[in-house]
Amino acid sequence: MAEKAQSINQLEFGSDELNKIVSKLNTCSEPRKKYEYLLFLAKKLPSLPSESLNNAIKVKGCISQVYVLGELKDGKLSWRGFSDALITKGMLSLLIIGLNNLTPSEVIAIDPSFIPATGLNNSLTPSRVNGFMNIFLNMKAQANSFI
Repeated sequence: MAEKAQSINQLEFGSDELNKIVSKLNTCSEPRKKYEYLLFLAKKLPSLPSESLNNAIKVKGCISQVYVLGELKDGKLSWRGFSDALITKGMLSLLIIGLNNLTPSEVIAIDPSFIPATGLNNSLTPSRVNGFMNIFLNMKAQANSFI
């Protein structure tokens, strides 16, 4: 396990914050610990006012209600979001922390291989893993709209 964690620590996923989160999740050997970390991240999610929740920023393909909004400030993306489910809120927060303060081009360049590298695909239901990918793809599409 130490070898696996060490090799993950050496991978580059496109942002320092994303690298840290992937590394942290990889040190969790028990699925319960991964869930606890997602719940911890959920508490850090930047708020999104309810009046901002509309179909334009709604993530399609999620069982939960998920909204994510990227705003460009000084050439860097700032993200906020909302989810009505705690685990999904944690996944959204993971992505917001990992993709925050990047340029649109940097967000687009992030390879989705970080998702299986977290090990969450072994802990989450297939529908949640699919939702995680859909949130990520939505964020990439928003980043692309700023180019």
